[in-house]
Amino acid sequence: MITLPSRFAKRALTLTLGLSIALTGALTLTPHTTHAATSSSASKTSLAAKIEATGMKYLGRPYKFGAKSGITSAFDCSSFTQYIFKKNGISLPRSSQQQAKVGVKVSKSALKPGDLVFSDTNGDGVINHVSLYIGNGKLLHTYRVGIGVTVSTFKSSTWDRRFVTARRVI
Repeated sequence: MITLPSRFAKRALTLTLGLSIALTGALTLTPHTTHAATSSSASKTSLAAKIEATGMKYLGRPYKFGAKSGITSAFDCSSFTQYIFKKNGISLPRSSQQQAKVGVKVSKSALKPGDLVFSDTNGDGVINHVSLYIGNGKLLHTYRVGIGVTVSTFKSSTWDRRFVTARRVI
């Protein structure tokens, strides 16, 4: 009878150790899974930062309506966004109206750095301006001769009042 409790104790100990090892192993995997998701999110954030940095190199560059794609001596709003995204591996169509059809629609309240913001600045119901949302309520874009590439406040601005849609392409 002494061997029965001993066998029972050994089995119980073996089972407990096995479960402990299995659970410890499962817990060890959790940070790696979380890290992978964070890494994907971080790479999107990193790409948005690279696009912003590319655009910031052109602060003050003149505005020219109908500026040709790929030139950097002057930009219009959509040639600017097309150029800075292309420099970071993302192809966009040429016009703001065409750009407003790519990616995923985003609400104004859900804007993240790297999102494209589209406005109807003259109130005719047609998108005619695109900006890059850079966070903290700011837009990087170009408009009007004499202003060129600049950073503007979004909230309560013309861009906000004339907001039509936003798109996420990253």
